[in-house]
This record gives sequence, C-alpha cells and structure tokens, in this order.
Amino acid sequence: MAFLKRKLLQKGIKPSLIRLKVYEYLADHKTHPTVDEIYSSLVLEIPTLSKTSVYNTLSLFVEKGLAQIITIEENIARFDADTSVHGHFQCKSCGKIYDFSVKPDSIQSSLSSEFIVDEIYVYYKGTCPYCKNKKN
Repeated sequence: MAFLKRKLLQKGIKPSLIRLKVYEYLADHKTHPTVDEIYSSLVLEIPTLSKTSVYNTLSLFVEKGLAQIITIEENIARFDADTSVHGHFQCKSCGKIYDFSVKPDSIQSSLSSEFIVDEIYVYYKGTCPYCKNKKN
C-alpha cells in the first residue's frame, strides 16, 4: 500500500482511502474494469462508497496520467492502470480484452509532420485462442 501511496503523491493526488483502494484494484485487476465492476467489488469493503466517487477517482487518475480510459466498446468505458503505449484486442465471443505490445514508431500513418500526436490507441476485435479452440 505504501508503494501505491507514493505513486499517487508523485502525481499530485491526495491518497485518500477510496483513491488508494480504487488504484489498488485497477493495478491488481488487468481485466480493464468498468466503474460498475470496481464499485461492486469495493463496496463490500467500503460501504460508504458511491459509483460517483469511483467515477470521479478514475477521471482524476486519467487526468493525472495514472490510468487510461479504454473505449473499445461503444458506450462502455473501461480503465487500465498500464499507461504505456500498447494495444487492446477484444474477443467477440467471450468479451475478454487482452493487452499486446505496440511500437509507436512502427505504426504507419498518412498524417503530415505538421500534426502533433499526443495519444495513440490501437484496438483489434476478433476471436481469442480459447474461444477459437472451443469452437473446433
């Protein structure tokens, strides 16, 4: 918990209990959870927790660069504690989202050098190996 507290302080975030617990959950669960998933898991431990608190905490983390928002699905915001440039693959059968590495320099773009790119998102959708093997 001390490590998480330091990470929050490094980003200028006051480490309240809710913020620490939300960040701990996000760091421990590489499933790209939604606000609802985080809330449902933590409300048992923190009965005074609200979905608004979870949403506001995650928004602060995104703003401060401690997390990123994943919008691979329409109308569903997922969150990722891994803020490095990497891609996401979502299985259309089971819905699971997988991370994969991406080299930003290898991404082809037709943008002229006059554009300044601040963020890169790479999303793929298809069938994961587990679901592919299950069908065969």
